[in-house]
Amino acid sequence: MSELDFEVLLNWSGTGRQGTGRIDTHDLVLDLSTPASMGGRGVGTNPEELLVSAVAACYTATLFGVLQRSGLAVRCLTVVATGSVTGFPRTTRFERITVSPTIVGGDARRHGEYEDAANTAHDRCFIGSMLAAEVAYEVGSVQIREA
Repeated sequence: MSELDFEVLLNWSGTGRQGTGRIDTHDLVLDLSTPASMGGRGVGTNPEELLVSAVAACYTATLFGVLQRSGLAVRCLTVVATGSVTGFPRTTRFERITVSPTIVGGDARRHGEYEDAANTAHDRCFIGSMLAAEVAYEVGSVQIREA
C-alpha cells in the first residue's frame, strides 16, 4: 500500500496563549489561537477543536459507510463530538472524546442495529482508534430521526 501524505502550512506569531496563527490546508484557511477558556484570544479555532473535529470527521464518514453496507436506511448524519480536557493549566490532557450520532432518515424500529453500527464505526475509525490508548474515545447516545 502506498504512503499518503497530508501537508498543512501553519504560520504563528506571538508568545504563549496570546499568540495567533493561520492554518492553510491548500483548500481551507483557518485562523487559530488558544481558546478564551484557556486564557487565550479565542480567535478562530484551536488545536483542541481541531483534534475533536478530526475524530468526528473520521467517525462520521466511517459510520455512513457502515450503515450503507449494513443495509440500514440513512439519508444523512449529524454527529455531535465533545472533547473534555482536564488538568488545566498544569497537567493538561484530553480525558475523553465522545461522538453522539443522529441518523436522519433511519428506521427507529431498528434502533439496536443502528447502535451496533455506531459501535462498529467507533472501532473502525482509525483516528479515534489511534488516540484510544491515551484518550477515552466513546460513543454517546445514538438518535434516529425518520425522514
